[in-house]
Amino acid sequence: MAVLHSPTITERKPAQVALNLIAGGVVIALLYFGRDFFVTLVTGITIGFLLEPFVEAFMRLRLPRSFASFLVCSISLLLLYLSGLGVYVQTADLMEDLPRYSTRMNELIDEIVISLENAEKTVTTFVVPKRLREPQVVAPPVTPPPARTTRKRQAEPVMPPANSLPPPVQEVRIRADGSGPIVRYFTSNIDYVLHVLLLASFVPFLVYFMLSWRDHLRRAYLQMFTGPGRHAAGRSWQGIGDMARAYVVGNFVLGLLLTLGSGVFFYLMNIPYFLLVAPISGFLSLVPYIGLPLAIIPPVLAALPVYKGLAPFLIIASVVGFFHLLALNLLYPKLVGSRVHLNPLAVTIALMFWGVLWGPLGLVFAIPITAGVKAVFDNMPELQAYGKFLGD
Repeated sequence: MAVLHSPTITERKPAQVALNLIAGGVVIALLYFGRDFFVTLVTGITIGFLLEPFVEAFMRLRLPRSFASFLVCSISLLLLYLSGLGVYVQTADLMEDLPRYSTRMNELIDEIVISLENAEKTVTTFVVPKRLREPQVVAPPVTPPPARTTRKRQAEPVMPPANSLPPPVQEVRIRADGSGPIVRYFTSNIDYVLHVLLLASFVPFLVYFMLSWRDHLRRAYLQMFTGPGRHAAGRSWQGIGDMARAYVVGNFVLGLLLTLGSGVFFYLMNIPYFLLVAPISGFLSLVPYIGLPLAIIPPVLAALPVYKGLAPFLIIASVVGFFHLLALNLLYPKLVGSRVHLNPLAVTIALMFWGVLWGPLGLVFAIPITAGVKAVFDNMPELQAYGKFLGD
């Protein structure tokens, strides 16, 4: 009777590693080629976590979850419309002032060029020897006077050289429909624009159904597991929810605080369009690693037509930097850092990975997605080692 040989752990390990690598490659390919779908889904989930506290507040007033979700979504859309209207008004005024900004930028560039030339002259004075800097005087060659002729030469017409003739006028072709390059660019990319608008139109519905069906989704998710796995799945769900809510709501509150403080300061500094510049500077300050320079650029550019000299811009940069350091070192650990435990190496790799997959939006969602994966790892015994690797 033949004895069947069962594979040992060491024999099964290479096959398991190969299957894991193949599965990982398939997942990465799906995330890349389906990035439009996944970005829309993650955007809806993120907004849902952001609005969940308001739904719970309305539910304390004895409103049903479905009606509370509808009320919160309606108020959010109204606020979004009013914000967009304000941004449009500020942007329209900014477009009218673009010539003034262009003139100031040209003056600033001229000042920088003059400063560089003066610095070059100063360096030349100290480095190059004096005998080499002084120009050598060379006597001009002596030419004999022209010989006088008793006979006047008849003036001949002077023909201009062939290379001095004006260039031929190029014919500018105008399309029959009268469209310019901007209109042609828009019409050539109309399919992509409509695709983005179509996906964006699903976000409000995703947010509403995620808010109104939250309890049902949790029960359906837990019913997929039995025994001890159900408890691990429940802890994972709770950990992801707490982490995502802390990260999204905490960053949003920080952005609002930075916007409020920056707006008051920009108003006192008489910076134009402070209602538009303050939110941009406040929320750009939350970008990991490069948030400080990104937050300084908008107010400095907006203040160019108002101030001349270096001192006002140093004051603006210093105050914005103070707000940035205050928010990240004092408020961020209390609002966000207590729930999101990721080490700097994991954050850097996550930003690179999701940035390559999803572009700029990947940089926005990199940290909450990675922290959610860590929350799952922490609540599953066989994956806790990976959670410790990502942790701080």
